[in-house]
Amino acid sequence: MTETTTPEKLCLIYITTAGKAEAVAIGRELVVRRLAACANVIAPTTAIYRWEGEVHEGEEATLIVKSTQERSAEVTAVVQSLHSYDQPCILVLNDITAESGFGNWVVSETQPAA
Repeated sequence: MTETTTPEKLCLIYITTAGKAEAVAIGRELVVRRLAACANVIAPTTAIYRWEGEVHEGEEATLIVKSTQERSAEVTAVVQSLHSYDQPCILVLNDITAESGFGNWVVSETQPAA
């Protein structure tokens, strides 16, 4: 694999949502705003978590966003503004290595519109 040679560093952003419709809506908005090159929705997923002192299990959807570190703060802000949870799971995984063609595509699709 040839690593991306672009100066921008890539990131993946892992987000969970209440369901598929919410994940699709958030993912679409991120792509429309050019904050993400791509958003993948995986639904349903099972979440097991502790909240307010109790262990819960429930169905959610997972949203995986491909973006750049430069855009990750904006992605986080948009997700927080659209998300139904009080404390949404938004995990930014920095310094992702990609095949150069794909990495360059992610960078080009996340540039602000001219």
